[in-house]
Amino acid sequence: MTIHAHPAGSPTWTVRPAAPDDAAVLATLIETHREEGHLLPRGETEIRAHAAEFVVAEVDGVVRACAALVPLSKRMAEVRSLVVAPELRHHGVAGRLVDELRTRAEELGFSSLLAIAHDPRLFMRHGFSIVPLEWLPEKIARDCHDCPLFRQCGQYAMLRPLDVRRPGPSPLRLHPTVAVA
Repeated sequence: MTIHAHPAGSPTWTVRPAAPDDAAVLATLIETHREEGHLLPRGETEIRAHAAEFVVAEVDGVVRACAALVPLSKRMAEVRSLVVAPELRHHGVAGRLVDELRTRAEELGFSSLLAIAHDPRLFMRHGFSIVPLEWLPEKIARDCHDCPLFRQCGQYAMLRPLDVRRPGPSPLRLHPTVAVA
């Protein structure tokens, strides 16, 4: 678990692995953001079955942000379902979730990390580069072909090379607690 303390007046949030019991809250967060046109749908049953892919950020024990690491191939994983509640935006939460998933992907032996984003700035700050979607056949085959916006997608495909490490213990491992002031 990682605790992040911020200047007076800013929320204090904690990052932890998601649990199956978080599925209903995650489904609501994702659906709200999906309605804004930024995410693919993910139902509560799917989220519960894949809870180990998610990390969450919570404030006072309430989940207010999430992101998932989804394998696309033996070499590539994707950051999916990155959602931060409005009151936590601009406090470093999204970046911390991306960093946590990047570390997890490296520990699992992936050589690249993909993100599909409507705004590339966050991911660019975290080492991603914009690439043509055509470079990502794994993503196209898995999600894009059935999307009604496939040929008119307004999202950016972004890729980040990873420092491949020996696969570590459980994918649920988080880094030691670090306080950020």
